[in-house]
Amino acid sequence: MSLDAAQRPASDRPAPPEPEVRRWRIVGRAPARPAPAAALHSVGVATAVLLGLVAIGAAIHEPVLIPSLAASAALVHSAPTMPLAQPRSVIVGHLLAAGVGYGVLAAVGSSAWAAAVAAGLTLALMTLARTPHSPACATTVVIVLQTPAPVRFVPLLIGAAVLVVLTEYVASRLRRNAPKYPAYWW
Repeated sequence: MSLDAAQRPASDRPAPPEPEVRRWRIVGRAPARPAPAAALHSVGVATAVLLGLVAIGAAIHEPVLIPSLAASAALVHSAPTMPLAQPRSVIVGHLLAAGVGYGVLAAVGSSAWAAAVAAGLTLALMTLARTPHSPACATTVVIVLQTPAPVRFVPLLIGAAVLVVLTEYVASRLRRNAPKYPAYWW
C-alpha cells in the first residue's frame, strides 16, 4: 500500500474487487424450444417411419423395429443437422456395428461381457471411420445378445436405416422452414 493511500480516509479508497460468484444457469444452455409446428412435424415423421418399420416387419414376419433404429429415427428427425444424423453416419454406422457384432459373436460367443466389448469396439471403429452414430452401438449389443441370423438381419437393418434417412430427406422438403436434410451425404 502506498503512503498516499494510507493517508486517505477509508471512504475515499477504491473498494476491493468482489470475488467472482459463479451462479448456476439453468436457462440459456439448452437448445431453443422448437416451434410447436416444427416439433409436431418431427415427432409425427419419426412416429410414421417407426410405424412403417413395424408394418414391414408384420408383413414379412420379421422384427424390423429394433431399439437402435428407434434411436436413429429420433436423432435424424429431431436433430437433422447434427453429424450423428447424417446419412453417412446412420447407414455406415449400423453397417459397421453389424460387422463388429457378428465378428465378436463368432470370436467369443454371446454374453453381456462380449456385448459391452463389442459396443466399445463399434464406437472406436465409427470414430476412426468418421461415422459417429451412437445408436449403432446398441445395434451391436442387440446382435451379440440376440444372435439374429445375419443373412436376414443385416439386409433388414440396412434397409431400415436407409428408410429412416430417406423419410427425413422427403420430410425436410415438405415443411417450408425446415433445415434441408442432409447437411452432407458422404
